[in-house]
Amino acid sequence: MAEALKQSPASQGSVQNRKRFRRYLLGTVRQFVAFAAAAMPEQGDDLDLDDLEPELLDAYEQMLISRYGQDSKEPHVIVMYLVALLRLVRDAHPAGFELAFAARLGYATAAANRRHVNPLDSYPIPVFEAFEAAALSSIGAIRDRILEGERLASSGGDPDVHGWDRLENILWHTEHHGPLRSEYSRIPGVIRHGGIRDINTRLFLTSEDMIPFQVLLGCQTGMEPEGIKQLQTNCLFNTARGYVSLAYVKRRARGNPHKTLRIRDGGTLRSPGGVIRLALRLTQRARFLADVSDLWVTVSRRTGKVTARFAGGVVVDTQYRRAWMSTHGLDVRHDKGGLPVTLDLRRLRKTYKSQQYLRAGGILPDFTSGHTSQVAGRHYADIGAHEEIHDQAVEAGLNQALAVALPPPVVLDDNGERLDEGSVEIAPAAVRDALSGATDVWLSACQDFFASPYATKPGAPCPVPPWVCLECPNAVFTTRHLPSVLSTLATLEQQREEFSAADWQARFGQAHQRIINGVLARFSTAQITTARAIAEGDGARLAMPPSFLEVLS
Repeated sequence: MAEALKQSPASQGSVQNRKRFRRYLLGTVRQFVAFAAAAMPEQGDDLDLDDLEPELLDAYEQMLISRYGQDSKEPHVIVMYLVALLRLVRDAHPAGFELAFAARLGYATAAANRRHVNPLDSYPIPVFEAFEAAALSSIGAIRDRILEGERLASSGGDPDVHGWDRLENILWHTEHHGPLRSEYSRIPGVIRHGGIRDINTRLFLTSEDMIPFQVLLGCQTGMEPEGIKQLQTNCLFNTARGYVSLAYVKRRARGNPHKTLRIRDGGTLRSPGGVIRLALRLTQRARFLADVSDLWVTVSRRTGKVTARFAGGVVVDTQYRRAWMSTHGLDVRHDKGGLPVTLDLRRLRKTYKSQQYLRAGGILPDFTSGHTSQVAGRHYADIGAHEEIHDQAVEAGLNQALAVALPPPVVLDDNGERLDEGSVEIAPAAVRDALSGATDVWLSACQDFFASPYATKPGAPCPVPPWVCLECPNAVFTTRHLPSVLSTLATLEQQREEFSAADWQARFGQAHQRIINGVLARFSTAQITTARAIAEGDGARLAMPPSFLEVLS
């Protein structure tokens, strides 16, 4: 297990990973080994991999639940990290575990609470676009700063010969001998031109410059933040038809951590290929001095030392992020829930993936590039930003199912032409009878009173009250039935005073919707106005029989 700890992705990379490593893995390994030894005292000091059983891991999970409580997320998180580590052990020693224990490593926890382990949500789209625009602006300014510094350096000369008073000469020295160090800080010409910090940044990238590059590539590619930080100079290959392949390392990936991604290429900052090529150009001087293949090489403002920025796994300092966001007015924007916006590179990836998901129409096979369907669904599809569209999809699906089970009402104009969108043909005789009133059943006409879908046997008369006509495929509605339909609608509206909103919806909602969207929507305003006047004039004669409400109740 100690060997697996050394290989664990959590022991490498960012400060956040290192904190997670110390908090969970180191303490968890000690705790689990002690727990296993206490559970199997007969093994003594000879406890080995093949002694571990699935019940031991389940018992360890239950111990954590007892310690933290059923509602805590800690048991799940701790066991999740432990199982991930044990998988590394399994990969390194395939025959070490018994088959049952190896199979138990297929999932993390069985009883621990996972409700609070929610994936990060995406940024609001305006915030995401603001981040991208700010990064584009910053990188353009960085490009102009360094190209201007190179132009000045090319027109200067050796300051030991031509003097240290001209900026061009100082930059010539920086170009040929590397960044200025502290021993140059007291030279009057260096002080007058901003000191060694400002002079060095005219030819080299700084830690602050890393922020917009990471943000822009995150917005344009959706790459993992650690993958962006660890890009190498040979990361671009196989250029063709406006696209280029990008090689990067995803340390958290199971199996082979080396990944490739096809990205847009071009000569502008609107393409990630162009952004990386610009970074290669702007860091080539620093890479030569540091003798490294890392893409991101920067100069220290304080010491003038040139190093690979992320070689030690140190994240961009929070103070630099805050300053950059303040410069571009990002700190005054509002996140979801009215909270102030903070920069989280992981959420940029979430937002990029969210846009992909929406473009794919929620079809997981079209969205799962780089993930299993389970991971893509859990971490990138099932997030707060998609709740509304998921609810809409469920509603649309239910409406489609209802439309199949319950076709729209048949509605005819005064000439017998169909006004509804139904596809089932009506016999000419049934159309004539509906227009003449020969087959009226108060609320509508009936195509065949002795072929009811509700009858218990063929040829029997329709056994249900006219109220059910609103849902019956035999019903036909014409302008002559509009007064009765409007009278029914008025009665339904009156029932709102008798029932709560939920009860009213359960009792009368479908009938109300069928009248509004299925019948009345097919007629003109003038036809409905005339029918309403007729209904009001006939009064009680057209009122809906009370027995209909009793049936519905």
